[in-house]
Amino acid sequence: MTDNTLTSLATDVVIIGGGPVGLGLAIELGQRGIHCLLAERYTQPQPIPKGQNLTQRTMEHFHFWGAEPELRAARTIPPEYGIGGLTAYGSLLSDHHYDWLQRELVKPYYFKDNERLPQYETEKVLRQRVGALPTVKTLYGWDSETITQDDEGTTVTLTERSSKQTQTIRAAYVVGCDGSRSKTREQAGLTQTLSDHDRCMVLLVFKSQELHTLLARFPGKSFYNVLHPELKGYWKFFGRVDLGNTWFFHAPVPMGTTADNFDFKKYLHDSVGAEFEIEFQHIGFWDLRFALADQYRAGRIFIAGDAAHSHPPYGGYGVNSGFEDARNLGWKLAAALQGWGDDALLDSYDAERRPVFASTINDFIAKSIETDRDFLETFDPLRDPDAFNTAWAERSQGAVGEVHAFEPNYEGSPVVWQNHVASHVCSAKGSHQFKARAGHHLAPAVLSNGKNVFEALGDGFTLLALGAASTETQILMDAAAVAGVPLTVIHEHAGSQADRYEAKWILLRPDQFVAWVSEEKVIDPDFAHQLFKRLRGQSDHAAH
Repeated sequence: MTDNTLTSLATDVVIIGGGPVGLGLAIELGQRGIHCLLAERYTQPQPIPKGQNLTQRTMEHFHFWGAEPELRAARTIPPEYGIGGLTAYGSLLSDHHYDWLQRELVKPYYFKDNERLPQYETEKVLRQRVGALPTVKTLYGWDSETITQDDEGTTVTLTERSSKQTQTIRAAYVVGCDGSRSKTREQAGLTQTLSDHDRCMVLLVFKSQELHTLLARFPGKSFYNVLHPELKGYWKFFGRVDLGNTWFFHAPVPMGTTADNFDFKKYLHDSVGAEFEIEFQHIGFWDLRFALADQYRAGRIFIAGDAAHSHPPYGGYGVNSGFEDARNLGWKLAAALQGWGDDALLDSYDAERRPVFASTINDFIAKSIETDRDFLETFDPLRDPDAFNTAWAERSQGAVGEVHAFEPNYEGSPVVWQNHVASHVCSAKGSHQFKARAGHHLAPAVLSNGKNVFEALGDGFTLLALGAASTETQILMDAAAVAGVPLTVIHEHAGSQADRYEAKWILLRPDQFVAWVSEEKVIDPDFAHQLFKRLRGQSDHAAH
């Protein structure tokens, strides 16, 4: 009998799943000097064009991960064409349409422009960046088998899919980034709350130059959403994979549909409103449902990305939320492993990220399905064209408001210092402002030295002292040193663009969210010590 067991390894963190979220987490940890092992079942990224829309916030992540130029170079649609979206009624070529998901409207509040490219291209860039980090070991083509934990750490058994060899790895923590059918989640005993919409969805990938010609009337658009009364609020969705040739499409189909018993060409022709040549490359199916894990942590095991939350691919929220999971969890795991973050800091990952995604589901994705259903049931351009046109114009303005309202924040976080606790919650719903607010992402600003503040931030916490006295700054620096919290200080005089923050003091977390903000001129030393104890997860301060 052949012994297929390889030598056991030891590392700080094992990441199960090397899709975009797992790769992003590996980079976040690896750049912080944390040794991790990433195991991914596929040797190469899978060529399914999902997860294409990358927000400005996600592009900030790529900036800090040292991979932004490479990602932009990998895009499959020329930059000059544009990456906007469009919503149409009935069919793409109908007379009723408006711009949709105009994320460029909130660009002033972020350091980077948004981007669009197929997920497999994003994964290639992330794999290259991971490969350059000596602190990260990758095992492509390996599956996780068993995950156990004890008071001292975790034990993970991995199997290579081709050779059936196994490795047993000992690590301080495990993070499951292994998708909606996560083995990690199941073995950790983490339950889910499911909302099944009883819809079978088809995913088509096809080639068609004629479709590009038909849609020439909509220059600069890369994705298209069709509303049709028969679908009761669910979408027919077209997206460009490249410019002029390859497309993907997903939409509801009858239960029991297979690749052989349905006329997909007619479905596409009806959705567009014209016939065109089609060469299918992929026909697949998936169930439309929402799923949210009831906890993101079980002891030393965490979950992130689709393992923690999944939903229909409406609006590009999934992959972007997963990247934010990686940034949030990454610096907290690093803090714990480096000795300056306590266990309560790790608990704050669930306390922050889970309510934000619950809000993403309820306030944006599910709400959009319900809103569309109500609209389609109420208005009909044939029955009452005037009422329809008025309501359609209102929807166009509402699409603008939705982009501004999606502003994930951690106002209710246990590691954000607020003055009042009762009214603050972590949510995806907010507003974009230049004013610095505790629990919110910091907007960019150009400093007096010509640099953007995002180019001057440290790897740990960063204190912006905006026209503040040096003696008071020293009080905060001393308190951070006592707490062991890494702190970079940026001194800025009044009169620069940073005045837009409307504050004297802004304390930023490693993920660019504001931990504390103040307009006071004087800092009490006792308060400073309480503040940094709280930010490392050790505060005995009773209220925010």
